[in-house]
Amino acid sequence: MPFPLVLGLYRLLLPVFLILSLPGWLLRMGRRGGFGSGLRERFSIYTRALEDEPCGAVHLHSVSVGETMIAMKLIRAWQLHEPDKRFVVAVGTATGHAVAVNADLPGVRVTYAPVDFRWCVRRYLNRFEPAQIVLVEGEAWPHLLIGCKKRHIPVRLVNARLSPRSERRYRKLASWVKPVFGMLDAVAAQEPGDIERWAAIGVAPERIKVTGSSKFDPGAAAKPAQRPEFARMLAGFGAGRPVVLAASTHAGEEAWIGKAVRECGALFAVVPRHAERREEVRADLEKAGFEVVQRSDFHPPDNPAVACFLIDSTGELRDWTAHADLVVIGKSILGTGGQNPAEAILAEKPVLFGKHMENFEPLAAALVEQGGAIRFSGMESLQESVRQLVATPEARSECCARASAVLQGHDGATGRILDLLGAADVRRR
Repeated sequence: MPFPLVLGLYRLLLPVFLILSLPGWLLRMGRRGGFGSGLRERFSIYTRALEDEPCGAVHLHSVSVGETMIAMKLIRAWQLHEPDKRFVVAVGTATGHAVAVNADLPGVRVTYAPVDFRWCVRRYLNRFEPAQIVLVEGEAWPHLLIGCKKRHIPVRLVNARLSPRSERRYRKLASWVKPVFGMLDAVAAQEPGDIERWAAIGVAPERIKVTGSSKFDPGAAAKPAQRPEFARMLAGFGAGRPVVLAASTHAGEEAWIGKAVRECGALFAVVPRHAERREEVRADLEKAGFEVVQRSDFHPPDNPAVACFLIDSTGELRDWTAHADLVVIGKSILGTGGQNPAEAILAEKPVLFGKHMENFEPLAAALVEQGGAIRFSGMESLQESVRQLVATPEARSECCARASAVLQGHDGATGRILDLLGAADVRRR
């Protein structure tokens, strides 16, 4: 089908999709505090004076928390070389907005990315006049790319990730999506094997450069660090107890992992993927027989032996991993896709995950193959692995060393990405 017809169909269906998804979207935004965060900017309605906007800045588009943290990482590295460089971070969710605002980086304007209506994109581009747009891991919206192409604004995709599911879907729709991805000026791919995959859906091969992933770059940021206030909270559950942290968990996984950990005598701490699920998570854990202590209303447990720690906060996971003895990766058991294991590895903590790590392949497979992570098949295998690692410091150290060696393949990725984006005087590590 010719691209003009595809584009016309997209323009007809986009309002329908927005209307159908609006109730659920509004509900999520309400739960995540989005209504007080300038959500009208999604429709290019701004309250800040135009003369106060950073026109001509570099724009980084990030969908949610993970992508926003990568954007912050890139900005910090860029500002080391160009301290006066101005940036705009355009996010897609309220949680991503909170992470960007709380980072409080100088010279950074935080806004919402516009919905991909032509008039929203036009108002956004007219207002900010970006020097370039950097898409962090996704998403390539047709009107945004068309608008940038007409204005000669380069659009580059970094940490480019194409899950097997997305690849299959895009290949089926190749004639539709090739003109869209073909408008990208550059793609920073994570692995050499990604070149063929991106080329198959429309990106010119000469525009694809293998940089590695900034998300997995072990030298691009300080390691997760222990905080005294975190240590004091954990001490309330009993001094010296091993801590098993479930990170970025999906619905239903908290109680599932908690039951396995409880049988091993360790303290179970959990950081749900979305803090607004706190009441749901608390109810599930209490039903499973836990006394639940929440981070947001902390008090020492009445009975530490049956207590667990629900860390219902946003933006703290990174440093909580520094206090764990083991980290179980969420959304890998009852959810699909998995979550990022890199921060736990950087914190030198053994990593365990279930069978669903599709969004982090081939890294997850390499970690398991090299002995840098444990993939469990069920509750019994998780219990066995936790018992072994808790009881054997040498096994924990060996697992961490092997995982760090796997991440070395991405060392310097942040510098290579900044080179691709035209940052001045970047020195690769």
